[in-house]
Amino acid sequence: MKVLVTGANGFVGSHIVDRLVRLQIPTVALLRPNGDRAFLTGQLANVELRTGRFDDAAALDAALEGITLVIHCAGATNARNREGFFAVNQGVTRELVAAVNRRSAQIQRFLLVSSLAAAGPGTPMTPRTENHAPAPVSDYGRSKLAAEQEVIQGSQTDWTIIRPPAVYGPRDREFLRLFKAAKSHLRPTFGGGKQALTLVFVQDLAAVIVAALTHPRASREIFFAGSTEVVTTAELATGVAAAVDSWTMPLPLPNAVLWLACHWAGLATRITGKANVLSPQKWAELKAPGWVCEVSKLQRNLGCSCPTDLTEGLARTRDWYQENGWL
Repeated sequence: MKVLVTGANGFVGSHIVDRLVRLQIPTVALLRPNGDRAFLTGQLANVELRTGRFDDAAALDAALEGITLVIHCAGATNARNREGFFAVNQGVTRELVAAVNRRSAQIQRFLLVSSLAAAGPGTPMTPRTENHAPAPVSDYGRSKLAAEQEVIQGSQTDWTIIRPPAVYGPRDREFLRLFKAAKSHLRPTFGGGKQALTLVFVQDLAAVIVAALTHPRASREIFFAGSTEVVTTAELATGVAAAVDSWTMPLPLPNAVLWLACHWAGLATRITGKANVLSPQKWAELKAPGWVCEVSKLQRNLGCSCPTDLTEGLARTRDWYQENGWL
């Protein structure tokens, strides 16, 4: 067995590498030629690094030499426009599927790390399930769904798709914003604080992905991977404040303010050419009533769960931020 991980130097990808190394599974990290290796520093002696561009068929063929399993974690969570999302999330997946197909006698399974955004919103009363027809509301979600279709329709090898909701934990730069706000005694409350969320702690997600990679009941299946705990955005902000042990003042961010912020960020992107996490597309996700998914299929089929609750997960995230000088 030898596993290749794309996006291995990213937030989620680096934790997947950590999990593979912990289980003593031979691992190859595929990086862009100038890819940042900071998150892999502790594993450089334990993994093989291979470099190459996804639009270079010869480089992909070389990267897959001797590989039996592929975890495709690379992707774009923000982009300048619709084309940018689809070029990375769908286009790169298409190129990698084609490369894997050229070695279909050698590679046993292709695992795609997708997103709840590909499926669409869900609420505590009507959580999104794997049986629901996908209904993404943003270009990010639509591009991730297109990536799934590249795998489902194009892969000649066995495949599995994992759809995580919002991921948090050590090395995450997005949740860091909430921690820094709390440290500054502010508690942002988005859209009234009522949006319901399924979350997943990154190390739980990495464990699920590695387990699904070889499980026979993961063959040609899609799974949501997240905690059974559902929290509101208000509860999340309160939890972050408690984790940093800081008094905070509420900072209401009603939908009208979020709409303005997202559209202003979209204008700035068009002017500067620099992608921003906020955009008119992000507004479609922020105004959704909830991002809740049903995770029982994961337990039923694979015997896997994501057991870390929000209090523990935020505490472990805070500890990492502090130990690494991020907070």
